[in-house]
Amino acid sequence: MVERESMADADVPDDEPEPRRFGRRLSAALVDRLPQLGAVTAAGVLLCVSFPPVGWWFAAFGAAALLGWVLTRERTTLAGGFGYGYLFGLVFYLPLLPWISALVGALPWIALSAVEALFCGAFGAAAVAVWPLWFAGLWVTAEWLKSTIPFGGFPWGSVAYSQTDGPLLSMVRLGGAPLLSFAIVLAGFSLTALVTEVVRWWREPERYAARPPAVALPGLAITTVLLLTAVSWPSVRHSGLGVEDDPAITVAAVQGNVPRLGLDFNAQRRAVLDNHVRETMRLAEEVRAGRAAQPLFVVWPENSSDIDPMANEDAAEQIDRAAAAIGAPILVGSLIVAPDATPENPAMTNSVVVWLPATGPADRHDKQIVQPFGEYLPWRSFFRLLSPHADRAGYFVPGDGDGVVEVAGVPVGVATCWEVIFDRAPREAVRSGAQLLAVPTNNATFNEAMSKQQLAFARLRAVEHDRYVVVAGTTGISAVIGPDGRELARTGFFEPGFLDTTVRLKAQLTTATQWGPLVEGLLIALGVGGLLVAILQNGKFVRRRRPVTGDRGNDEGAL
Repeated sequence: MVERESMADADVPDDEPEPRRFGRRLSAALVDRLPQLGAVTAAGVLLCVSFPPVGWWFAAFGAAALLGWVLTRERTTLAGGFGYGYLFGLVFYLPLLPWISALVGALPWIALSAVEALFCGAFGAAAVAVWPLWFAGLWVTAEWLKSTIPFGGFPWGSVAYSQTDGPLLSMVRLGGAPLLSFAIVLAGFSLTALVTEVVRWWREPERYAARPPAVALPGLAITTVLLLTAVSWPSVRHSGLGVEDDPAITVAAVQGNVPRLGLDFNAQRRAVLDNHVRETMRLAEEVRAGRAAQPLFVVWPENSSDIDPMANEDAAEQIDRAAAAIGAPILVGSLIVAPDATPENPAMTNSVVVWLPATGPADRHDKQIVQPFGEYLPWRSFFRLLSPHADRAGYFVPGDGDGVVEVAGVPVGVATCWEVIFDRAPREAVRSGAQLLAVPTNNATFNEAMSKQQLAFARLRAVEHDRYVVVAGTTGISAVIGPDGRELARTGFFEPGFLDTTVRLKAQLTTATQWGPLVEGLLIALGVGGLLVAILQNGKFVRRRRPVTGDRGNDEGAL
């Protein structure tokens, strides 16, 4: 991390051996930058604790403010911006993703965190070139990139997902997750601009004799964020109260549980299927006794039947028995062998099958966004050298379609586990007519913290698309979520159970559903455009600041 006018080379004798000189320079450089290093480390910690399971949503504002303070210092260079951003990313991602190490070892966890931190580093380098209020557009650009590359991207950790308990959540109805991320970061960086400018005015009022401190623009940015929240919140609250004339139905979600957690859940596949059949039979008994309402249909989790019921008669009989007992279709998460599968390439689809009482399989959704390093392994011959767990990755192939299945006359949008993290999957389903969203997920490879983070994704989607969302997990957390993001019902983690809840079918499209990609494109254009203008104006990849009065070229943190 390099800064201009560093004191790292001071007091180093010319005849000192090179290794010792290097050690002195490194030590002096670190000491010289301790405040900045401390600030970006604190920023990474704050952003991490804004996510579940801690869920201190307000900490995300502090994270953006601290990072902004470091990147706006006069002495921060291109290399310094990258270094500080990369350190921030490491401190953020390493404690956010420890569940990966529990499943496949420490190396993949550290490697993924290191790769994701590169996007934070790229943001830091680009931010050095522009004025602080352009930072938010660059941040959205970095989140778009990490949600796209490599291998389809990894949106986990986007700032918007930390805000499901925050007051700005309603903004996703206007522009989706990218707009909410933009608003959080814009508010945090604007806070930095306000505080820095006011502090400098307080210390050196004579330099502001010609004009007042430059607080109007950051103040306007914060006001705009609050105004967008005020505009969007009433419609979210109205929808959550269920006062619209939308038809009501009862749906059920079954959480059968698994004998034990881990990647070897497939070895328990008959026990997992039996658990979901047993829990559905218990629901049927509650319905017959009048203690539960008759559901129009039932949602089972992803991988609730890892035995292909299309090829295995015994599995089909068990699902038939459960569907007949409850007297309703069941959305069954299953693995279906692909037609072109071979022993060398045992290709299969991760599918959700609509299973009708008496007649069996009907409509079906094949998961379209399959998870790299889990459901399939890119560059298998290479990555198997890095981890003994590599060959445990599956051979899944993506499906096609629009993500909508017809269940008891209801168009249901299905986003299977990993798909709910990506903006395009639930949006395509809702735009294709889905009146309800289902998120069947296999939590057998999750810990509780990861399950809470994934539940936050589903809560955001409910608000974004104004839809009720039914989350069904093998081990939890299963939930029914209202269109205002509230959890109407939920199960515990790692225990069998079911939810039997009334929801409403909704057909209207939100602004985010219709125009979300356009909003994201405009925010990206704002950031990239600001970067290009800064480069063209300054003639080089570095931000140029102008003094208020006199010579202030050496001031740090000027805005």
